[in-house]
Amino acid sequence: MKKILFTLGLGVVVVLAAAAQSRAPARGRGLTEIPGLRVGHYTIPDARTGCTVVLFDGEGAVAAISQRGAAPGTRETDLLDPLNMVERIHAIVFSGGSAYGLDTAQGVMRYLEERNIGFRIAGGVVPIVPAAVIFDLPFVANPKARPTADCGYRAAMTASDGPVAEGNVGVGAGATVGKIGGTFPSPAQAGRRLLPMKAGVGTIAIRLPSGLIVAAMAAVNAVGDVIDPTTGQVVAGVRDPNGSLADARKLLRSGGRTDPPQAGGNTTLAVVATNARLTKVQAGRMALMADDGLARAINPSHTLGDGDTVFAVATGAWAGEADLTVVGALAAEALSEAIVRAATQAQSSGGLPAARDLGTVPARFK
Repeated sequence: MKKILFTLGLGVVVVLAAAAQSRAPARGRGLTEIPGLRVGHYTIPDARTGCTVVLFDGEGAVAAISQRGAAPGTRETDLLDPLNMVERIHAIVFSGGSAYGLDTAQGVMRYLEERNIGFRIAGGVVPIVPAAVIFDLPFVANPKARPTADCGYRAAMTASDGPVAEGNVGVGAGATVGKIGGTFPSPAQAGRRLLPMKAGVGTIAIRLPSGLIVAAMAAVNAVGDVIDPTTGQVVAGVRDPNGSLADARKLLRSGGRTDPPQAGGNTTLAVVATNARLTKVQAGRMALMADDGLARAINPSHTLGDGDTVFAVATGAWAGEADLTVVGALAAEALSEAIVRAATQAQSSGGLPAARDLGTVPARFK
């Protein structure tokens, strides 16, 4: 009997281990695993800033938004409210440069109009291009080198359905994390202040045997730390003056010294996408559920200094019947993984180390 129980117990352990390993979906091409999506980046040379564009082929994609951060910088997001008329969008733009970076959307509009893509009106089209920005001005090599409409146009020109580049590209070039101790210390404060780390862009896709696909892409520029949801370990975040990870959760619980987040000085931007057929209302629920994935992987999240914004899009290319609960749950799962990838795929830049420099990359991403 003991031998049987031991065998059964071993079997349970094996099953649980396999389940834990399966938590990390195969990345594939990332967001472009969804048919009809193309992604392009433009990084301003020697400036540590840029923009990233997601294009939707055909008539566009049904879209919605969850906006929980207290310091957003956005454009054309009110139209995503289910009460408003427009159902589909034709592109999404993520940009550095704070509010200045919203200009990139105009370049994407020009790119789409030249191809007669947009909301049909008498005599032409109006491309629907929501946009959101991160605040990277203190980090960029030249604060005046902000992404412009021309940068948005260039990113759209490079957009493809191939594997999505990750790390320090496009909007990820200026993305940093772990700023609960302030943004960037002056030379006079060196050795006495908590320090941030480099992050970037990450993306991943989950494909079910049924043909349903849910994918996410995130640009992580957060006040908080990036946390591996599978272990609870810090992947990238605030560091002690000696350069080691401080763990924002421990700092907060101990009453340790932190600085109020700079309003608009941060922000995590994300898009979750599916090939399922969803209404605008259902896409809104998908965005809301996906936002839980952001909170799993960033701590603290949705702060006064973050403009956290999650877009949800549905192309409807899959003919199957989608269970919205399943889609939303997978969106949260994909987003938390994309956020961790944004930290693990980043490289040191501007004097800040990345997770790979500290040896904190989870084994499943090595």
